Amino acid sequence: MAGKKQFDVDTALDAAMIQFWRTGYADTSLDDLTRATGLNRSSIYSSLGDKDALFLRCLDRYSARYGAMYDTALSCAASDPVAAIRAFFGVTLGRIADPDVPDGCLIAQSAMVIPALSPRVAAHTKAVFGLQRQRLHAALKAGGLADRDAEDFAVHTVAVNQSLAVMSRAGASPAQLRAVVGVTLDALIIKNQKIPERDQLG
Repeated sequence: MAGKKQFDVDTALDAAMIQFWRTGYADTSLDDLTRATGLNRSSIYSSLGDKDALFLRCLDRYSARYGAMYDTALSCAASDPVAAIRAFFGVTLGRIADPDVPDGCLIAQSAMVIPALSPRVAAHTKAVFGLQRQRLHAALKAGGLADRDAEDFAVHTVAVNQSLAVMSRAGASPAQLRAVVGVTLDALIIKNQKIPERDQLG
């Protein structure tokens, strides 16, 4: 059929997302994206947009994919907030251990270079970055923490979660990453003495 696209958009977006994830926005060239997706420049522009537009689509794709996993992990927060936070970190540790994706976190590494991004991309990166704090705040409130405590602990948990990605890229071992998570879980237990002691991390 005339005009029919000869490639799968989802496959191309996944390939572009992995490329941005591996090398970062600034160090990803259009030539890199053509090699990663198997598309020529005109196909990328006509079907996926310019570099900024494609990056934003990839960032949203990444956020939606892992955000859904985080939401599932936190779904038990009302009955067992420690289990929910443990499962939340389990998503991150699982992603770090996945040999099919790059180390680190696309959102975290993008946030670190916000000053070098265009205003449009920077604003969107900040918004996506903020979603994690929002979901954690809602979960911790559902788990019984007061609003101020839920906000403070949400910010802390985001900071720890993003540090795991950075530490992984710097060569931290799985045991070291689990130890960091364990300290945060212990802090949550201390914050709310009604929460039972955490189980051993996997």
